[in-house]
Amino acid sequence: MTLTLILIRHAKSSWDDPFMDDHARVLNDRGRAAAPAIGAWLTAQGHVPDVVLCSDAARTQETAALIRPHLTPTPALQLVPALYHASPDTMLDLLRKQTVRSVAMIGHNPGIAMLAEGMIKQRPAHPRFGDYPTCATCVITFDIAVWGNATRHSGNCTAFITPGDLPIFRA
Repeated sequence: MTLTLILIRHAKSSWDDPFMDDHARVLNDRGRAAAPAIGAWLTAQGHVPDVVLCSDAARTQETAALIRPHLTPTPALQLVPALYHASPDTMLDLLRKQTVRSVAMIGHNPGIAMLAEGMIKQRPAHPRFGDYPTCATCVITFDIAVWGNATRHSGNCTAFITPGDLPIFRA
């Protein structure tokens, strides 16, 4: 059996108010354009999760709210406070408790990038994988039957994309 993990960094957030609480920051216009485009790309590529696990920060919730309507069928959403600036170990522990075949996580750097790096056998050739920019999305497949068997460096990176790779942002 193949299980799929989709790791999405939140879309670009606003720094208009530098004194705003980090947890409360929302997306800027670029982020609001990028998230739906990533959602549409995921559906077009056949990478639709069964569930989206999302940090409870405002910017990750807004990212999820903009991505999910473009996913067909629309996956369930679970807000997970523990994903706010979570370590890769915390995210892996959450993943191992899942019972569905395809899981998306929307979170923050550096944890989301570190988890992506730690779960794949081989890095993709994409030049932006190392810095994992906002709304970057990594699709990883595992040849396992249950998430409890997910181990580091056992997944295959089948796709890595950033909003800048999409035609809408290259014009």
